[in-house]
Amino acid sequence: MLPNYQKLTFEAGFVVATLITPRRLRSTMSDTDGTETVRLSVPDMDCPSCAGKVTGSVGSVEGVADADAQVTAGRLVVDYDPDRTDSAAIREAVESAGYAVENGGEETLSVPEMDCPSCAGKVENALAGVDGVAGYETRPATGTVVVESAGASRSDLVAAVEGAGYEVADPAGDDASAAGVGAPDSVWTSPRALKTWAGAALLVAALVLHFSALANPELFAVGSVTLTVADVAFLLATASGGQAVLRNGYYSAKNASLDIDLLMSAGIVGALAVGLYLEAATLAVLFSVAELLERYSMDRARDSLRELMELSPDTATVVRDGEEETVPVEAVRPGETVVVRPGEKVPVDGVVREGASAVDQSPITGESVPVEKGGGDEVFAGTVNEEGYLEVEATAEADETTISRIVELVGDAEQSRTQHEQFVDRFASYYTPAVVGLAVLTVAVPPLLWSAPFETWFVRGLTLLVVACPCAFVISTPVSVVSGITSAARNGVLVKGGDHLEAMGELDNVAVDKTGTLTKGELAVTDVVPLNGNDKADVLRCAHGLERRSEHPIAEAVVDYATETVGRDERPVENFENLPGKGVKADVDGVTHYVGKPGLFADLGFDLGHTHLTTDGGAVVSDDPADDGPVVAADETGGICEDRDDCLDLLGDAVPQFQREGKTIVLVGTEEELEGVIAVADEVRPGASEAVARLHDLGIERVVMLTGDNEGTARAIAERVGVDEYRAELLPEGKVEAVEELADDGVAMVGDGVNDAPAMAAATVGVAMGAAGTDTAIETADVALLGDDLRKLPYLRDLARKANRVIRQNVWSSLAVKAVLAAGAPLGLVSVAAAIVVGDMGMSLTVTGNAMRLAGVSPDDE
Repeated sequence: MLPNYQKLTFEAGFVVATLITPRRLRSTMSDTDGTETVRLSVPDMDCPSCAGKVTGSVGSVEGVADADAQVTAGRLVVDYDPDRTDSAAIREAVESAGYAVENGGEETLSVPEMDCPSCAGKVENALAGVDGVAGYETRPATGTVVVESAGASRSDLVAAVEGAGYEVADPAGDDASAAGVGAPDSVWTSPRALKTWAGAALLVAALVLHFSALANPELFAVGSVTLTVADVAFLLATASGGQAVLRNGYYSAKNASLDIDLLMSAGIVGALAVGLYLEAATLAVLFSVAELLERYSMDRARDSLRELMELSPDTATVVRDGEEETVPVEAVRPGETVVVRPGEKVPVDGVVREGASAVDQSPITGESVPVEKGGGDEVFAGTVNEEGYLEVEATAEADETTISRIVELVGDAEQSRTQHEQFVDRFASYYTPAVVGLAVLTVAVPPLLWSAPFETWFVRGLTLLVVACPCAFVISTPVSVVSGITSAARNGVLVKGGDHLEAMGELDNVAVDKTGTLTKGELAVTDVVPLNGNDKADVLRCAHGLERRSEHPIAEAVVDYATETVGRDERPVENFENLPGKGVKADVDGVTHYVGKPGLFADLGFDLGHTHLTTDGGAVVSDDPADDGPVVAADETGGICEDRDDCLDLLGDAVPQFQREGKTIVLVGTEEELEGVIAVADEVRPGASEAVARLHDLGIERVVMLTGDNEGTARAIAERVGVDEYRAELLPEGKVEAVEELADDGVAMVGDGVNDAPAMAAATVGVAMGAAGTDTAIETADVALLGDDLRKLPYLRDLARKANRVIRQNVWSSLAVKAVLAAGAPLGLVSVAAAIVVGDMGMSLTVTGNAMRLAGVSPDDE
């Protein structure tokens, strides 16, 4: 975790209850291959005691193997033996515990071969006929189907999908396969590919015989049809290359799906029926090759998601009963100690208990520099231990780690449909029937009305059937969205949906919270001004001695800086007294010292309009890298004393200047002497001003800073980072009003994801910063910057703009090609082969390849 990560706070009672309540209930029944899983939504199960009642009731059902109550999600995941119970009995058990089950439980099915819109259509039609299905969503870009079940079992859903002609991957397999993400190279050696290559070889041989001067003897006659050697080769090529096409066409007809498989099957069968063997073989083989290429392209698009899945190791070294034991990462439970040696990946989310090391967090946060980790620091699954030995206490199970949530949310992102995608879907619903109707008219009208050659117009109609396939422009948007969102996730930016990515590229305004976003959210010493002959060390040692007894945030900043700069002051401190609203006082070495506001020293009788700087070695020590020089210079303060030029008017000069820079000052001294001035401030994040400037370069018209801080501090930070305007002293509702004013032209609200939740909800896009490991921010924000680098915001803007540009290119280019082919086919200007190679295979490859360019967009481009 970054040094300044944000932490959520919970009520003490909730934390204690969470620690003493078992999250998972296991029966004595061991897991077997025959168990099934049902996921139930139980929104009222929102506390550990609720979870205890629910799991206790469900655990009493015979046949339940495992009940996992996920309180933060309001979800219950139950593994059960379908031979001994069913999902209905489990629902009744939950309801008998006093909790309503919301329709419905969620089932995710991995369907690797569902990689095109027509495939998804068949699956959807099949699921629509299953009793107990409340809703479903197909995601061709990731090969998954998400079903909202209202009583349907997993076996019912699997049977329906398989009835549509698609195999459901085994959920017990590895993560990659379980998500429908296979190795792209396996496409070329699959059974379908081998049949296609055989069909292609037969087609080439048949073409040679058909068009060359070689002998092409007649072999036999079937009724009145005489078949030559070439004809037989064409038929064999059709059977070999078109077997999968015809099979899919059968399932399309069975599920009443007017899709490309049905159209191609109708074309092949029709061509065979009228004796056009060459056209049938060409259509079967070329379309099968196009399908393989489309599947390969889609698998390449899924590569990035598979890489995310493979970040976390499969095994972990756990200390049990004093012995190290290597176990599957799924077997590690919260509270167990995991050993991570140099060069190994951290297998689970957890907290370092022993050891120290630099950890490469780039897979999670996108940081390029390893982060030092020691006792009490948080680490994430999938990050790499660079050099040291670490013992990590696990804080989450394997399926609840940050990287697991990221993979899940990236997969879910496909369900948030962009405006472009909605337009394409609406257009496709009219386009395909219209072109099919045109194909029918092309085949029927000329021969009937003008006695034109039927064979000629049949081929032209067949070509239109190929053109009627909308696959290229239907996949043009989702493949671009998945590519862009996965690219962002690899660089530490989690985008929750394509609609948010699209909006981020089109909005004109950005509102940014100050504390914790533009600034670090932690006070730090920025300046030390020694006075009256004291040096910097004197001032800091005195301040350390007194402030270490105080719990004020300013005191903590002073103590940390003093300890780092001059070390701890071990002198005895006696008679410590807190002076409410003013400061503190105590005796150090028998002398009473004070640390506090200027008003405290004014009450002690000091003339704050006239004091003297220490000039040996420089009057001011500044630790603010943005300062160009001393805040108060000795040669600028003369004129009060006739014989000295080191005079300083604290109230008239120094204090106002510090306040203009957003700094707070405390004075250090005794009852007799002012020893020095210490200035503290919430430091601006490195790269904040660079991020604001880059946002302007990327088309953002207004960057507005929102803060509840005072006017002076707000003005100083605003000038420092270069925002266009700022609004200070805002309550939460004031931030909401400010965001709503900017919303007409689209606005992103950037905050911590917790305190700024109302303003983020009112924005076009809510962006949470520093969200790694923060459940609330990851779950509630539209976009989460997983690190604390604000420069990821312009990277996101750049990626979003490029994604929108790629989507527009894909949609309009594929539509243009289809329009040209549709116009040329009835005129005989487009052949069947050209329609497949250019309109289907060519455009599918083109839009996928164009979308994959988004994977190359990185923060380094900024």
